[in-house]
Amino acid sequence: MSVELTIDRLGAQGDGIAETPGGPLFVSFTLPGERIMAELARDGRHADCLAVLDASRERVAPVCPHFGACGGCSLQHLETQTYLAWKRDIVLQALASRGLDVLVEPVRAVPLGSRRRATFFLERRGKDAVLGYRRARSHDTIEVDVCPILSPAIVAALPALKAVLLPLLGGRPEARVSITETETGLDVVMKGAPPPETALAKLAGTAGAQGIARITVGDESVMLTPPSLRLGRAEVRLSPGAFLQASPAAEAEMVALVRAGVGKAKRVADLFSGLGTFSFALAERASVDAYENSAEALAALEDAARRTPKLKPMRGHRRDLFQDPLGWQELKSFDALVFDPPRAGAAAQSEQLAKSKLKRLVAVSCNPGTLARDLRILVDGGYEITRVTPVDQFLFSSHMEVVVHLRR
Repeated sequence: MSVELTIDRLGAQGDGIAETPGGPLFVSFTLPGERIMAELARDGRHADCLAVLDASRERVAPVCPHFGACGGCSLQHLETQTYLAWKRDIVLQALASRGLDVLVEPVRAVPLGSRRRATFFLERRGKDAVLGYRRARSHDTIEVDVCPILSPAIVAALPALKAVLLPLLGGRPEARVSITETETGLDVVMKGAPPPETALAKLAGTAGAQGIARITVGDESVMLTPPSLRLGRAEVRLSPGAFLQASPAAEAEMVALVRAGVGKAKRVADLFSGLGTFSFALAERASVDAYENSAEALAALEDAARRTPKLKPMRGHRRDLFQDPLGWQELKSFDALVFDPPRAGAAAQSEQLAKSKLKRLVAVSCNPGTLARDLRILVDGGYEITRVTPVDQFLFSSHMEVVVHLRR
């Protein structure tokens, strides 16, 4: 059924929200103040915009021809400064929900074309296939030939990658494909499709010609060049599908903020350290103890630390900080601490930090909601929030990173 709606506000995920007698309706790709014609979805909570009758003055032309069909971006149609203010407001609202009234700096956004990793879907279509993103609110895949947020090297490689990967589908209808641009070439991980016998081995010559450093399917890999990236002075060799920050530009911003937050500390703990995004930068000035539960990430960090000269001492510790957080007494030997947990946050670890005597903390988070919860624990324990900086490395979406400085 088609209805006329007026969009009242933007939701937390970037959808326009129209308040109706039956409750709010979420309408993608619309803006506050717009009058639209929409088709109601069966769930009674969503609607699809059919036409914009009165457009917002803040509506702009999207930078991608796939916008509106592709489900990857939700806000390319919103004027830049309004978009950044909306993202900052997400952080402000999350903090306010926990009674935290603090200054939040303007959002620092990365440039277009700077994202170095993305997940695609390879979907069989007869004898051919499409390699692309999911269509908005759908399980269909749309072919991607342009993606302004992605590194040009990844976009340029997609047609050849499709040809390389299609034989690996076997009899499966589709597979998830993660692509990461590294210093030595593309690192490709294909899930959901066990490789036909010998198929991977046959790809060695073809893959190298397409700038692929490694292809991994299941537990099997063909590696032409070890994928690696530089973190500070260190060259870190990556395991298949290793987690790293989505954008080198955002990583540089976050590293600078973390270094500023620990100041002149001589011994620093880096919790949820991963590959060492912050550890290696910090080890140029201070000794670092890195705590991480992933054996593969920790092994990569320790290997790189051994091969990198002119660093202060670095020590790796495998530890599940959710089940076994560092106790407040264990924290006595550190001058400062950095923690960058997954989206679930670090409530248990924050409880221990709140009991500690550490003078400087830096919290890094990709989830403003769990970040605000953890900050409330720390503030109640006597810490003061001195700086909050959002970093937008997920352009045109509701996601972002936030770096927070705290002191006693």
